[in-house]
Amino acid sequence: MTTAASEMPSFLVERMANVRRRRQDRRGMEGGILKSRIVTWEPSEEFIRNNHVINTALQTMYIMADLGPYGKLGYKKYEHVLCTLKVDSNGVITVKPDFTGSRGPYRIETDGEKQELWKYTIDNVSSLAQPEEEEREQRVFKDLYGRHKEYLNSLVGTDFETTVPGALRLFVNGEVVSAQGYEFDNLYVHFFVELPTTSWSSPAFQQLSGITQTCATKSLGMDNVAYFSYPFTFEASFLHEDESAGALPAWPVLYCEVLSLDYWQRCRVEGYGAVVLPATPGSHTLTVSTWRPLELGPVAELRRVFIGGSLELEDLSYVRVPATFKGERLSRFGLRTETTGSVTFRLHCLQQSRAFLESSSLRKRLRSVLDCLEGFSQQSSIHGVLEAFRRARRRMQEARESLPQDLGSPSGATVS
Repeated sequence: MTTAASEMPSFLVERMANVRRRRQDRRGMEGGILKSRIVTWEPSEEFIRNNHVINTALQTMYIMADLGPYGKLGYKKYEHVLCTLKVDSNGVITVKPDFTGSRGPYRIETDGEKQELWKYTIDNVSSLAQPEEEEREQRVFKDLYGRHKEYLNSLVGTDFETTVPGALRLFVNGEVVSAQGYEFDNLYVHFFVELPTTSWSSPAFQQLSGITQTCATKSLGMDNVAYFSYPFTFEASFLHEDESAGALPAWPVLYCEVLSLDYWQRCRVEGYGAVVLPATPGSHTLTVSTWRPLELGPVAELRRVFIGGSLELEDLSYVRVPATFKGERLSRFGLRTETTGSVTFRLHCLQQSRAFLESSSLRKRLRSVLDCLEGFSQQSSIHGVLEAFRRARRRMQEARESLPQDLGSPSGATVS
């Protein structure tokens, strides 16, 4: 049974029209989403130039020539650009093509019934700047650079924070560069820095751990490499207090855990690793070899591949000797492991201590950090004595200035 549109109520006709219109809009939106390219796999040179260069406001002028035959002037197909002049907001003038100079003239070949060859040159005929103008320009540049220097100084400030005697501040600007040699794809790295329990500390706001993004691997030679380029930074302080012989301070340790994430959001442990941070300042590239616990039998490997479960360490510090271990020997008998890939870290280490200032003044540049920090307990006590002497001397001067003039000077006393 069918009903003509003219016999249907008006509100039903209007409702059907709205539904039809919404369906058409939805199809148009879906079609627009499917047609849009989020990732450009083969970008052209013009695309790269337009998307990777900082665009500034430009004023453009074209010098053109109409090379059409007699009687056919004014047609667009006969117009040719001889030179393009661009001026940006900074006053920089760009001429393209460049001035001819010692090179030969530029050539333009026209197409048509008669092929014609035109040659032209571009010369800079502007008058040279006078010495007074050059000197004025140099003064303007000098004033501009001076203002910029003052602005940078205002941002940095004049106060330089120094360390207390016997202390060493360690600044590390690091980067998780890459991971390679692992079985599965879509890797990410969980890392943290463990400070020794004695003599080391970090600010309360300091974050000593991080997780990289998930990165797909690419083939590089015989290995599959995942490039993270994940930056991190942290700060720690060391206070040398133990002067006993043979007491060597422990150094911070960087732990890392490599995991993989598959299409079904299942995680697998790919490896554990640890490395001691460099004790010398400068740039260092460290490659950390990793291993993972291994469970015997084919069932465990099938579970790892299809379900995603695998053995994991409850405490990541078990990769090395844990800081909480108090025994003489740590036994790992019965733990089966398998060598996996490696993680590359790039670390830029900075160290600040008063010991470096004293060692440079004494021209002992080959002293290590431990040598520089040795004996600072005595220096700290001497520093405390000097500070107490300065405070006592300041109080004596204030008391002397507060005395009356007849009591303060010997000539004021009279004898009757």
